[in-house]
Amino acid sequence: MMKYGMHRMIGKKKTLRRWVVGGLAALACVGMLVGCGGSRSGNPDVLKVGVTNFADTLEPTENYFAWVVMRYGIGEALAKFDKEMKPVPWLAKEWSVSKDHMTWTFIIDEKATFSNGKPVTAEAVKASIERVFAKSNRAKTFFTYDTIQADGQTLTIHTTTPVPNMPGLLADPLFLIVDVQAEKDGRNFAKEGPIATGPYRVVSFSRDKAVVEANPNYWQGKVPFKTIEIPSIDDPNTRAMALQSGEVDMAVNIGPGELPMFKENSAYKVHEIDSLRVVVARLNQRGIFKDPNVRAALISATDRKSYADVLLKGTFSPGKAPIPPSLDFGFNELTDPNSYNPERAKQLLAEAGWKDTDGDGILDKDGKPLHADFVIYNSRAELPIFAEGVQADARKVGMDISIKTVDYNLLDKIGIDGDYDLLISNIVTANTGDPQMFLKWYWGTNINGSNPQNGSGYSNPTYDAKLAEMAASFDPTKRRRLAIELQQILLDDSAALFLGYPKTNIVNAGYLDNVEMFPSDYYWITSDIAYRK
Repeated sequence: MMKYGMHRMIGKKKTLRRWVVGGLAALACVGMLVGCGGSRSGNPDVLKVGVTNFADTLEPTENYFAWVVMRYGIGEALAKFDKEMKPVPWLAKEWSVSKDHMTWTFIIDEKATFSNGKPVTAEAVKASIERVFAKSNRAKTFFTYDTIQADGQTLTIHTTTPVPNMPGLLADPLFLIVDVQAEKDGRNFAKEGPIATGPYRVVSFSRDKAVVEANPNYWQGKVPFKTIEIPSIDDPNTRAMALQSGEVDMAVNIGPGELPMFKENSAYKVHEIDSLRVVVARLNQRGIFKDPNVRAALISATDRKSYADVLLKGTFSPGKAPIPPSLDFGFNELTDPNSYNPERAKQLLAEAGWKDTDGDGILDKDGKPLHADFVIYNSRAELPIFAEGVQADARKVGMDISIKTVDYNLLDKIGIDGDYDLLISNIVTANTGDPQMFLKWYWGTNINGSNPQNGSGYSNPTYDAKLAEMAASFDPTKRRRLAIELQQILLDDSAALFLGYPKTNIVNAGYLDNVEMFPSDYYWITSDIAYRK
């Protein structure tokens, strides 16, 4: 008990320190003549954006690093998502599909150019897509093709199976378009950044800071800033302080403790939306969570409403199902068999043969304690908070959980290898416009690496059959019904712990215009952002 009491005391000290430091930063702003949200300071040709960065390189086929390439205004795709998550033209100005749904035709905008001035032809797009499939094992989980053909500005993709949502699939950052010939000519995309089509091009990049400059060949008009400096500020408190002090002009995802300060200050603009994300703890079903009773007990033990409302100050909605209520996929129609019920959790563990034989408060069985390792990363402020909440609630029912913090870059490999008991993720559930890919990647059966993101060992033939049916259906009503049925299977199987659904935000100083947070979370730095006139 002393250990956990001390933990609470440390937490209070951290909170006090955070508010003291924040208050000092705010007072410093009062004494400054410029900056701090009211008026810009420094070089008017330079924009500074505080972000969290998980990328070690700018190679778009590595890990999920293409997200960073797109977020920084460097790369663009054939299509992009509007505010309703519908794919709309971007590099492709129009598209069509054949009657048998096996052939998609895209017309590439003849105005589009790469940052080196070369035109974006269908042949260049073909080479870029083929490069993705050659370098990324994840590409084939989107779709597979027989041929890709290029004729002038017309790109034709012949798929091996019907693909209902090809524009949405190609809007994912993984498929942003790069000049493959530039790489063949010696450019190192990982170190120097890809030659792409966005409003900005790379000057320098490191894990700590990126610098981009205006693309002089941008195909959609004049670019507002000569230079954008993008420091990586992983700690959310420090990110908030940097915005308060004028060190940055805008910042992405201010934490729940600091966000009210900006909402209450008219010198800042807060853009907050219900996201498409879920914070989920994947459960490895090859270890302690192989037993469905143990999985169900852990989920039943967790007070997800308290996490959202109290620990995270209402910046989250309580978790229940895989897909958040911000998307119309039956959230209120789903039944959670493992809703919060600590007594039920204790009963399930007892039925599974777990007892506290030595009186230490931790259940044991066959001489082994009921222990699990919870792998997290902390560049998102909410993740340690969720993990500590789960740890405390699990302890109440006799389960010992150790929290292990790793660098985000290790997370993908850990997930693929299944090297965890619990693994936290903050995931976009509709990365292609609907949740089919999300439901497939993390819970579709992984046979010999066919679905590498599912390293948990979860497998259900009924689930796989419905996934295949959804993948082939062009009927929105049927796809919605199948998505609901798939979610209910996951809930009934206690496949994962869905902790909560975040709101997401960008906060900017009031002297900036056209800063906006999109549901897809792909478009942070755009050519629309400029100083207010």
